[in-house]
Amino acid sequence: MTGTAATQKLESLNPATGDVVGTHEVAGVADVDAAVARAREAAHWWAALTFDERKRVLGQWRGVLARRMGQLADLVHQETGKPHADAQLEIGLAIAHLAWAAGHAEKVLGPRKVSAGLLMANQAASVEHPPLGVVGVIGPWNYPVFTPMGSIAYALAAGNSVVFKPSEYTPGVGVWLAESMAEVVPDKPLLQVVVGHGETGAALCRSGVDKLAFTGSTATGKRVMATCAENLTPVLIEAGGKDALVVDEDADLAAAADAAIWGAFSNAGQTCAGVERVYVHERVYDDFLREVTEQARDIRPGAHAGAHFGPMTMPAQVEVVRRHVADALAKGARTVLGGVDSVGERFVGPVILTDVPHDSCAITEETFGPTMTITRVRDMDEAVELANGTDFGLGSTVFSRSRGPELARRIRSGMTAINSVISFAAIPSLPFGGVGASGFGRIHGADGLREFTYAKAIARQRVRPPMLLTSFTRTAKHDAAFAQLITALHGRASQLPRITRRVR
Repeated sequence: MTGTAATQKLESLNPATGDVVGTHEVAGVADVDAAVARAREAAHWWAALTFDERKRVLGQWRGVLARRMGQLADLVHQETGKPHADAQLEIGLAIAHLAWAAGHAEKVLGPRKVSAGLLMANQAASVEHPPLGVVGVIGPWNYPVFTPMGSIAYALAAGNSVVFKPSEYTPGVGVWLAESMAEVVPDKPLLQVVVGHGETGAALCRSGVDKLAFTGSTATGKRVMATCAENLTPVLIEAGGKDALVVDEDADLAAAADAAIWGAFSNAGQTCAGVERVYVHERVYDDFLREVTEQARDIRPGAHAGAHFGPMTMPAQVEVVRRHVADALAKGARTVLGGVDSVGERFVGPVILTDVPHDSCAITEETFGPTMTITRVRDMDEAVELANGTDFGLGSTVFSRSRGPELARRIRSGMTAINSVISFAAIPSLPFGGVGASGFGRIHGADGLREFTYAKAIARQRVRPPMLLTSFTRTAKHDAAFAQLITALHGRASQLPRITRRVR
């Protein structure tokens, strides 16, 4: 990446070759504020449409994305270096999420009746979820279509307009998405893009958007929160992960190994909900290690057609991977595949580490590269304890024929896949997000739609109440009747069992 305040230009580079992919103007504070002002006008128009009308518009956009998927995939390939097929995969999943969000918005967000209760039986009660207005989205570079579309698609389906700041490593993808939407609605800027570095993101945080959805590192997420707090702008944070995969003694070891390899090495390991740590029951540890080593032996990075994954998109991440591998080895870990020599200038080959000390940064910090640590455990209790031994809590994976749901519920993470890997991300009806240092809030599913709205409560008096309690005309007789009513309704439940204190 290049670009300075003086030139106000930003070049996106192909990380595999260093070639310039595109040049874009950097958006300053005034540009961001102007985009938000335009979005505010568009939001009024968009929110006034019916759910069906918005669904038709988003359906037209979905058609554009599907028909031109190959073109967008080529751009993703150029800006991230990932294989064209992997770029196509993330685009296809994003399209499926767009379809679900548009198709389910009315059911999730439309008015619904709720019980007013016995005390307020004269009232008709309902809840609906109006849009917030303008949503700011700061997206990542590792999945430059799928991840930000988890916010963009659901925010639009909920009735908001969007101002999107893509990663400085993938600005062309963001511009392409906005231009494709403009083809469908040329006179209403429902989706705008502001290109730039951290200063542009900070300007978006301060611009008066009604919510800011961020995906990126935990450290950057903290800075985003602090900046948004200046205007009390609510935030959705999808931050880093250090996701674990646990393998029980009855697991399908071939399938578990395949899932571990894909989760750890696909997209060069640059997957927030990928696999970084593997905990395996001691009874099958040796067999699993042989299986995963054999399957991973021929996995190769590169820019050629047969490569399994591409380069490290962000150059600085190469040094992070090198440091984590070197630290683990210095503390006594051993490699069964790859090593420090696997870390090149642009590409990093697969690295599998065993006997990694628990205080190694390869265990405690997010690596975000094609590495995997495999640890022997005595049982699944130890596996769960170690899996939970981190501040992160994004995704997780369980391989077990008999105890999958039980183990999944015990792992502290926002999402868990059982006998598959990262499958939760591809299911539009499931919420996506983490806990702890992995952030808060949800995209995808009904929770993702509600994330970009506010709950509006409406109470309508159907008939006059027998006792008008919210009036200065209330009498002592009314007060006494109210007290009797509350006692009759709830008094029995308030009787607590006698607690006997044991005297020693």
